[in-house]
Amino acid sequence: MQILITGISRGLGSGLAAYYLDKGHTVYGISRNRNPELENHRSFNYLSLDLGNFKAMERVLPEFLNKVGKLNLAVLNAGILGEIKDMRDTSLEEITSVMDINVWSNKILIDLMYANLKYVSQIVAVSSGAAVFGNRGWNAYSISKAALNMLIKLYAREHEETHFSSIAPGLIDSAMQDYIFSLADDPRFPSLKRLQDEKRSGKMPSSAEAARTLASCVIKAHSEESGSFLDVREM
Repeated sequence: MQILITGISRGLGSGLAAYYLDKGHTVYGISRNRNPELENHRSFNYLSLDLGNFKAMERVLPEFLNKVGKLNLAVLNAGILGEIKDMRDTSLEEITSVMDINVWSNKILIDLMYANLKYVSQIVAVSSGAAVFGNRGWNAYSISKAALNMLIKLYAREHEETHFSSIAPGLIDSAMQDYIFSLADDPRFPSLKRLQDEKRSGKMPSSAEAARTLASCVIKAHSEESGSFLDVREM
């Protein structure tokens, strides 16, 4: 299979890329920073690109995608958390920055894929339970993931030849969790303590483990309606 994954420099994206490469698939990785561990694979193709730079995306991606030709799977994984704090303390500039990466860069990428590829069989957007939980402090991140879910649902209505889904991968021991773990206990944000306790327990799945789980759910997603929001913990 030919698979495109964004955000492959670390975390879930790195784990997914390594998983699919080890299975013998060809992986096209996009991220701002390189991942030396992946570059040793003969079937890995890398594009250095800041997905927050929309003009650069529109300039660089067409040539890259033309070389790809067709995709069996695209995993829209790149995303940022933003700062955990109340909505009233979060500026529109901060919200816009998160929305640009987590939502609008994916719109641009999807549009460019359809303009420059022969076909795309399946598109999976990495979402989050934050899209539905509405935990205090998750402001821009929760909004962006809820918007991403709807973006995917809308594209599913436009491109019936492609199977779309947004999937929440569950907890992952990643840089995002490192940031959460570093925060001081704050009674305003009870979800922080729960996540910190999970990380402290040592039971939080590694990126490699989470990648294997998500890859299995990507296959199972085909049995669900295109455009659905799914959670690995319920599949």
